[in-house]
Amino acid sequence: MRLGQIARRFRGRMSATIGLVVVESVIDLLFPLAIGLAINGLLADEIDGLIMLGGLGVAALVIGSIRRFVDTRIYAGIYETVAAELVAREHRHGVATSAISARTGLLRELVEFLENSMPESIAAIIGTVGVLVVIAGLDLGVFVACLLLVGLMAATYALTGRRNLALNRGYNDELERQVSVIGRRDAAKIGRHFRDLMRWNRRLSDLETWNFVVIWLGVIALLLYAPIRVIEPGSTEYGYAFAAILYVFQFVEAVVALPLYVQQLIRLREISDRLSAAPGLPVG
Repeated sequence: MRLGQIARRFRGRMSATIGLVVVESVIDLLFPLAIGLAINGLLADEIDGLIMLGGLGVAALVIGSIRRFVDTRIYAGIYETVAAELVAREHRHGVATSAISARTGLLRELVEFLENSMPESIAAIIGTVGVLVVIAGLDLGVFVACLLLVGLMAATYALTGRRNLALNRGYNDELERQVSVIGRRDAAKIGRHFRDLMRWNRRLSDLETWNFVVIWLGVIALLLYAPIRVIEPGSTEYGYAFAAILYVFQFVEAVVALPLYVQQLIRLREISDRLSAAPGLPVG
């Protein structure tokens, strides 16, 4: 039972919330430009930019509220359906209760990704691409610097992706044994189980920390370069310079968030493989 299988099966229900995510992301993308126009307008005793900024705020409030209201109901229904099917299939094939319990927890991670992380990852991708397009129109030098940061991030995760997957597999192997170990009431084995579980967790955390360090060195370089590039002494276009810097910060926010989703996708790939290989479940 893979993440893609769940998404395809319930694509009708999910399409509405994904559409709202896209609209919300586009609205967020326009905020820095609206702020810049509002600044330039106020300096020229005009309020058109300020009205536009207020309108964007109201639109973001309405769309964001509707999406959050709908999300919970859609994904709760998806989990109820799929979890019940998984448990029934595992029971028919005589799978131990401990393994079924662990797998329903893993399944919950898949659904939680669709509900919480997928909208955020879509927003981060739209934000990254959209901001790059805007920055390219504002300053070509900053645009090239942003592309270099994206390249650094991609190279970092390309080099560490296989090890990340192996560490997640080890963590989940140990997690599946948890209910069985606890049921034996052997203090020594229980203690060893939790030590092993946290050992895998520490290894995952250490790898992610090194990735974080490398990416943030690139972020720091971009944050130092952007103001030097876009702020010109004697210029009166303060709003556009401020908007460009805001877009750089928005880009950095999106780029820094993307590795978190990459990490989640690597873990979910391992979980999907595990659930697909489980007795009674289709391998896809």
